[in-house]
Amino acid sequence: MKLQRVLQYAQQLLKETITEGDTVVDATAGNGHDTLFLAQLVGDTGQVYAFDVQKSAVDATLHRLLDAGLEHRALILHRGHEELANHVHKTVAAAIFNLGYLPGSDHDIITKPNTTIQAIEALLALLKIGGIIVLVIYHGHSGGKEERDAVINYVSQLPQKYVHVLKYEFLNQQNDPPFVIALEKMKELS
Repeated sequence: MKLQRVLQYAQQLLKETITEGDTVVDATAGNGHDTLFLAQLVGDTGQVYAFDVQKSAVDATLHRLLDAGLEHRALILHRGHEELANHVHKTVAAAIFNLGYLPGSDHDIITKPNTTIQAIEALLALLKIGGIIVLVIYHGHSGGKEERDAVINYVSQLPQKYVHVLKYEFLNQQNDPPFVIALEKMKELS
């Protein structure tokens, strides 16, 4: 077996979890790559909810879906992921976050620890048993290490009886390489 790169591993986790007809969340739509990937996995009977605070990200995501003819499978919201509980009212099979900033955009607009943790908490309540939340954590920018540390601290304290937490990273890469944290819901949190 070859070691998968971080993004390949994130996608593999999603592929193994999502089935046609599922409801899923792209908490950070960005340039739309993950939204498109999720739209392909859920099929015509599924639904993707994609969130982003930047209008350029919402537009890029919509264009990517239109080009693929899959815009009917996704609802793209020009909102922060901390608002997802106001918009998603179905059981969620999986979610993905890319934490950091939008590539090719303003590096001062970044995901924040408090809103990310708020979104994770909302997703854990909506997540089905066996569902997964994948966080790809980019932390080599200003504010990135604070968010990384806050997220690690939060997920490390989740009770293992209810949520399994995994960290997947390459230890010998330089320049703050991204890594994956995956949360698998095992039981309803009481």
